[in-house]
Amino acid sequence: MRVEVETIEGCKRRLAVEAPADVVQKEWERAYVRVQKQARLPGFRKGYVPRSLVKLHFADDVRREVAEHLIPDVYRQALSEAHLDPVNEPDLQNVKLEEGAPLSFVAVVEVKPSIALGEYKGVEVQHAAKAVDDEEVAAALEGMREEQAQFRAVERPAGPGDLLVVDYTLAVEGRDPTSQTGYQFIVGDKTVLPEIDAAVVGMRAGETHSVPFRFADDHRREELRGRGGSAAVKVVEVKEKLLPALDDEFAKSVGEFASLAALRAEVRKQLEARRAENERRALQEKVVDAILDVHPFTVPDAMVMRHVAHQIEQAREGMRAQGVDPDRVPWDYGKLITELRPVAEKGVRRALLLEAIAEREAVAPTDADVDAELEKIAQASRRPVPAVRRMMEKNGDLEALRRGLRDRRTLELLVGHAQVRA
Repeated sequence: MRVEVETIEGCKRRLAVEAPADVVQKEWERAYVRVQKQARLPGFRKGYVPRSLVKLHFADDVRREVAEHLIPDVYRQALSEAHLDPVNEPDLQNVKLEEGAPLSFVAVVEVKPSIALGEYKGVEVQHAAKAVDDEEVAAALEGMREEQAQFRAVERPAGPGDLLVVDYTLAVEGRDPTSQTGYQFIVGDKTVLPEIDAAVVGMRAGETHSVPFRFADDHRREELRGRGGSAAVKVVEVKEKLLPALDDEFAKSVGEFASLAALRAEVRKQLEARRAENERRALQEKVVDAILDVHPFTVPDAMVMRHVAHQIEQAREGMRAQGVDPDRVPWDYGKLITELRPVAEKGVRRALLLEAIAEREAVAPTDADVDAELEKIAQASRRPVPAVRRMMEKNGDLEALRRGLRDRRTLELLVGHAQVRA
C-alpha cells in the first residue's frame, strides 16, 4: 500500500492512499459472497442467485459492501503506516473504487500539534492571596438570617422588601387575557414586570390598580417580545419581613452551635476553605497562562469546535433546568461561535500543553489515585464502587477521570516550581 502525507496548514494533513488491485479484488469477492447470500430474484431461492446475475442486478449493492468494509480498513492501515492519530473524522476526497483496479482516495484530517517545549518550570507570576475579613463573615451571617426570615401580615402600604400576595389579570395585545390568584413575590426582587413592581409600592391590601406594560425585546419567550398590554393587579395581602436576632439562640437554631461566637468561627472557617480553593485555582491559571505565553502553537479546529459545541450544549441544559425550551429560542449560532471561539481555543491550548508537559515529566495517576476518586463518586451517588467503575468504563468517563487526575498532578508540579511574587 502506498501512503503519502502532506502538511497542508497548521494541524491539517493530507493523506494520498492507494491500495493494490489484489487487495481490492479479494474484498470484492467477499462482497459477492455476502450479497449473494441475501439476493432474491424471481425463479431463484434466496441465496441461490447465480454470480453472473448478482453482478448484473446487484452491482450497486456489491460496490457499497466493498466501500463500507474496504475503505475504513485501508484508512486505518494508512494511519498506522503514517504514524498519525487524527482528532477528527476524515474528509474523504477523490475516491476511486472499481473492481480489479487499485483503490485510491485522499483523506484530509487534523492531528494534535507537535509542541516544542521550552522552559516551563520556574515561571514568574504575581499573586497575592486575599484573606477573609470581618465584613465577609458578617455578610455570610446576614445571608443566613435572610434564609430564616419570616413574614407577618401588616395593614400599611406595601414597600420594597415586602412579600405581596396578589390576584392579577394580564391582557397582552393580540392574545386572550390570563389570570392568576394568590401569586406571591417580593417587591423589588425583579421577579415580575418592572411596571408592576413599581405600581404596587404604596398599595394596601384590597386595592386594585391597572398598569400598562411592555415586554422586553429580549424576553425569553419569543412570542411576547416587544408586545404591550395592561395588568389589573389586586393586592390581597401585604407582609413585612421579620429577621431573627443575631444571637446565641439564632446560632443554636441553624446548627449544633453553643453560641454566636461558635457559629461565627465556623462560618469564617468555611469561607477561608472556599477562599483557599479559589486562590489555588487562580494561581494555577496564572501559572498556565504564563507558560502558554511562551509556547505559541496552533490547535486543531475540530477540537476547538467540539469545545464550543460543549459550551453551547451546557447553555441549552441550563435553559432546560429553568423550564425553558431551548429549541424555541432563536439562536444566532454564527455569532455564538464567534463569541465562544477564543475561550474554546484557549481551553484546547491549555489541555494540549498540560498533556505535553505530563508526558515529558512522566506524570500519571496511580491505580490508588483512581480508586480513591471512584470511592468518592460511589459515596456521593450511593452506589457500589464496581458498579460505578463499570458505568464509567462503558461511557468513557473513566479515561476522562484519569486525564483529570493527570492534569491535577501536572498543575501541582508547575505551581510548585513557579516563582510567585506578592
